Parts: sequence; C-alpha cells; structure tokens
Amino acid sequence: DYKEKSRQKGFVLGLSGGIDSSVVAHLIMRACPQNSLGVIMPAGNKPQDREDAIAAAKSSRLPYIEVDLTQYRQGLFDEITKALLQKGYQSGDTQMVRGNLGARLRMTTLYAVGGHLGYLVVGTDNAAESYTGYFTKYGDGGVDILPISHLTKGEVFAMGRYLGVPEQILTKAPSAGFFHEQTDESEMGVSYDDIDAFFRGEPVTENKQAIIEHLHRISEHKRIMPPAFKK
Repeated sequence: DYKEKSRQKGFVLGLSGGIDSSVVAHLIMRACPQNSLGVIMPAGNKPQDREDAIAAAKSSRLPYIEVDLTQYRQGLFDEITKALLQKGYQSGDTQMVRGNLGARLRMTTLYAVGGHLGYLVVGTDNAAESYTGYFTKYGDGGVDILPISHLTKGEVFAMGRYLGVPEQILTKAPSAGFFHEQTDESEMGVSYDDIDAFFRGEPVTENKQAIIEHLHRISEHKRIMPPAFKK
C-alpha cells in the first residue's frame, strides 16, 4: 500500500547478514516479488557477514548486487582525519566515527540504487533499536519505510524462524559490524531480552531500566525532525 501511495516501483534493502535485514528480505519479497532488490555493501566487515548476507538473499529468493565500500570508507576517513590534524584538531572516537561513516555511505548507496530503479529504501530497525536510538542518524536510520520497528527482538527472531531464515543467522550474535568482535548488547550495556521485558512491562533490574531510559532520552534527536526556527 505504501509503495503505491508513494508512486514508486519497488523496494531496495541493504543486506547485512543479520537477523533484521534477513527477515525484511523475506517480507519485501512477499510484498513485491517482482520489484525488490538487495544490496550487499562490505565496508571492512568480517567476510562471514557477506556469506550470511548471501545466504539470506538465497533463502528469501531476493535478487541482489554487491557494492564494496571498503576503500571508499577508509579513503574518506583518512582524508577527513588528515584535514582536521593539519588544522590542529584532535581525533575523536575513531572506531565510532569510522563505523558511522560506513553506515552513511551505505545509506547513500541505497538511495542511489533506489533512484536508478524507482525503489523505496526499506529500513531494518526493530523496536529495541528504535527506542534506544541504536542506529546511525542518516545512516541505517535514513530510510523510507520501517516494516519491523514495532517488533521486539524476540519477535524478529520468531518471525525469522517462521520465514526460514538460515540457522547460521538465527544463532549469530547481533552486531552492527562497526569493529572487530563488536556486538550490539555489549555496546548498549543491556541485553535485547532485558529491553523486550521492559517493553512488556515485566520487571528488570533498576540498573538495566536506567540504562534503557537513558539511551532513549539521549537519542530523542534521532527520532524527530531537526528543529527549525519560525517567524
């Protein structure tokens, strides 16, 4: 319905090799089987992520292309860092900056592909990521439609099992792939099970609740349009 309302032809999706994008791959192929496309975009990720992304595409029968962004991310990061250092500015959190840069290059790539084909860019954020702000502003958060943002992480896994997402994806630790051995839960400081329980109104420890509420509070700017002055 949203595709028709937007007067677009289909959907384009970034395939990361994780559970969220794998589930969305299956969904868009059910919604628009003739005009859906996946894009695998390595940017210094583990080779296994690419293999899992291909497995997700095959399990959902989603056609896909590959666009390797590794050299572009590193080259742009190096140029930005060099320009700052030349003017006496110090480098910040290089891992996070490099990771967010990769996410925003992926967004740019998806919109370029979508522009060529007349496709909407489909997001993969789930309810936990949306609530805590665990996404890159104008990166994986820069999309046209969010079909699973109302689902808890547990519900996404349940849907993945029902749809036939490969076991290798169902059993891997969720990760944004920003750096080696990075996982979502270690970076957030709280588990998806705890966030799911929080959503259901079930008791979680005071510390976990404080972390969840803090992440929600400091990420509010990601969920609203930029403020504009009025006359």
